[in-house]
Amino acid sequence: MTFLLSRTFISLTLRPSCSISMANLTTNAKSRLRGVVFDMDGTLTVPVIDFAAMYRAVLGEDAYKRIKAESPSGIDILHHIESWSPDKQQKAYEIIADYEKQGIDKLQIMPGAAELCGFLDSKKIKRGLITRNVQKAIDIFHQRFEVIFSPALGREFRPYKPNPDPLLHICSAWDIQPNEVMMVGDSLKDDIACGKRAGAFTCLLDETGRYGPDDFSVSGLQPDFKVDSLSKVQNLLETNFDLNP
Repeated sequence: MTFLLSRTFISLTLRPSCSISMANLTTNAKSRLRGVVFDMDGTLTVPVIDFAAMYRAVLGEDAYKRIKAESPSGIDILHHIESWSPDKQQKAYEIIADYEKQGIDKLQIMPGAAELCGFLDSKKIKRGLITRNVQKAIDIFHQRFEVIFSPALGREFRPYKPNPDPLLHICSAWDIQPNEVMMVGDSLKDDIACGKRAGAFTCLLDETGRYGPDDFSVSGLQPDFKVDSLSKVQNLLETNFDLNP
């Protein structure tokens, strides 16, 4: 099911075949879209990393439970590590790297991703990538699936998501305004926050129904669109945006 969520925090539940822009309801004018930026893990690739296990390994069970209770929108593990001593940071990054390597070994492209990229290419819509994973993982993704995103930024680019700087950097590289770009990702606290803060359109990929109105209310983050499959993004774009070059 595809949902369109108002940029003024009004939520509409839509029928599967309907995707209506709030702008269209009043003016019939469609916003221009010239670029789409994707998250990688869990968006362009099938989620395989056990993040809860990784967080427990890095933080310890007691700290994990405490921080999870204090952070209902999710744990920002990289943020917590930044305040640690160099030795403790190194050990934490080694644990994270091990989990990420396991993810790379099992890497699978998300169903619908290649087709969506082909559609964007046919419309001459630019596509970029922002991930909190490492650049090496991006390179392997490009090589294995032969679907290239440019620019493609890993966590070596600082500050990383949810800071808007990576998305603003991509917009600048494209010479496109943020309000002509959409950020697509599966994380409310990272991807949607990044897109909102940059002034871009946002689309939340929620395959399992993880997020609901309470999550949007608590976080103060309301995606413009919500889909349960990447394969539904093409119809969403065609219905709600001017895709002419």
